[in-house]
Amino acid sequence: MAKGSLLFLLLCVLYFAGITKFTTATPINFIKSSCSTTQYPALCVESLSVYAATIQQDPHQLVQTALSLSLNKTESTKTFVTKCNKFRGLKAREYAALHDCAEEISDSVDRLQRSLKELKLCKVKGEDFTWHISNVETWVSAVLTDETTCSDGFAGKALNGKIKASIRSRMVNAAQVTSNALSLINQYAANH
Repeated sequence: MAKGSLLFLLLCVLYFAGITKFTTATPINFIKSSCSTTQYPALCVESLSVYAATIQQDPHQLVQTALSLSLNKTESTKTFVTKCNKFRGLKAREYAALHDCAEEISDSVDRLQRSLKELKLCKVKGEDFTWHISNVETWVSAVLTDETTCSDGFAGKALNGKIKASIRSRMVNAAQVTSNALSLINQYAANH
């Protein structure tokens, strides 16, 4: 009888230890699994795993967090571009590229803000979900186009220098985060 009780107790401890291990690893595994389909999976996992406790295993929260990260990156890039636009001694072409880029990024910030608001309306299945998620997909796709257009404005040898390198690196990072968000949005739409 004592052997049976001891065996039962041991099995209970192992069972609960397994559950604890499983439940604490689940949000990270969910994020890793979701990010595996993105174009930049390592960046996706790195940026979203910080929010694992909030995301849990909720696809809607995952998408919302990814969109928020994209908005934050885009807003910080907009601030940087705006500051660069005030530098003295810019070449006419640099000033024009910065001005155009600032407009593109402002449009991107607006689209990402609208996407976050629209995403909140995507909790109900059916035609309403399809309409709202389609808007989000369209606006986030447009953000990627804006970011590429901004980066392309600094192409060519005439704009070589620190400003070009700084802006392009920030735009690439914002575009990668946005690309990951769009991939997760598309995945969310397909699975809903």
